[in-house]
Amino acid sequence: QVQLVESGGGLVQPGGSLRLSCAASGRIFSINSMAWYRQVPGKEREFVARLTTGGRPNYADSVKGRFTISRDNAKNMVYLQMNSLNAEDTALYYCYSDVTLSTDGSTYYTWGQGTQVTVSS
Repeated sequence: QVQLVESGGGLVQPGGSLRLSCAASGRIFSINSMAWYRQVPGKEREFVARLTTGGRPNYADSVKGRFTISRDNAKNMVYLQMNSLNAEDTALYYCYSDVTLSTDGSTYYTWGQGTQVTVSS
């Protein structure tokens, strides 16, 4: 119904920056919220940031002041600007969205495949 494709991950040195992108496509009537989560092997997936339509962004305490989430509503995209990266930010980053479907007006929740971010010198 809806697909999310992330991009922008990679290897960066401590203190560096990366910008992740996530594109949503499919039977979208409207996007209610888009968010980023991350996961490291052996740990549960954790919340990073979320932006609801018309709302204010929410951030995990661990990334406040360093990460910024933004959206391009016209393109159905969400971005995550990550600054001052450190080793603890190393993870597989997932995009998450809940949308109202154009087919029947129901709410649809979906995840992307993930993009790897590695912070290492």
